[in-house]
Amino acid sequence: MLVYASKILGTKVISVQAGGTIGIIDGIIVEPDNLKVIAFKVGGPLVAKSENYILDINSIREYSTFGIVIDHIEELVAPKDIVKIAKVLELNFDLIDLKVETKKGSKLGKVIDYTISNEDFIVQQIIVKRPLIKSLVDPELTIPRKEIVEITDYKIIVKDEEKVIKKKAEKEDFIPNFVNPFREQDFAPADTKTPDEQDN
Repeated sequence: MLVYASKILGTKVISVQAGGTIGIIDGIIVEPDNLKVIAFKVGGPLVAKSENYILDINSIREYSTFGIVIDHIEELVAPKDIVKIAKVLELNFDLIDLKVETKKGSKLGKVIDYTISNEDFIVQQIIVKRPLIKSLVDPELTIPRKEIVEITDYKIIVKDEEKVIKKKAEKEDFIPNFVNPFREQDFAPADTKTPDEQDN
């Protein structure tokens, strides 16, 4: 399933060991070479005074509509602890607000959001806000990753404009893939009786 990056920000991070929320996602770290999310930045009172605020995606036990579950708060690390993450952070790369152009130089707009696969955390689409004049016809474009040709510090270059224009972003219902250790009581069905039992 696909989930918008903007929907991930603010998501609760829940520790099984702590039995509750330890923070929220307040940043997404994307590797520019392959457009894969490699980690999240975590904020909140419990992590505010610590330098350990990076959550490697490999430490995620479950990701669903109610939050991101990890085993222990110690899963959070300092940026310098993982070389790959530290190098990406040094680049200060962010997809949001990058300009988008075609190979021929036609300006398509700026990135305002993107979708991520919840299975492999790879960016699948970029959502582009159109320039004022072009927005009268298409306010936003959804561009699949296969149409991206090049990414620089300042812009994303895509194929021919006619091939990348899509008027509406793909929206799918997000369905959890894993068993939620907190779900047994909080998310039990309101009424589990069969129709025959309800009549009695």
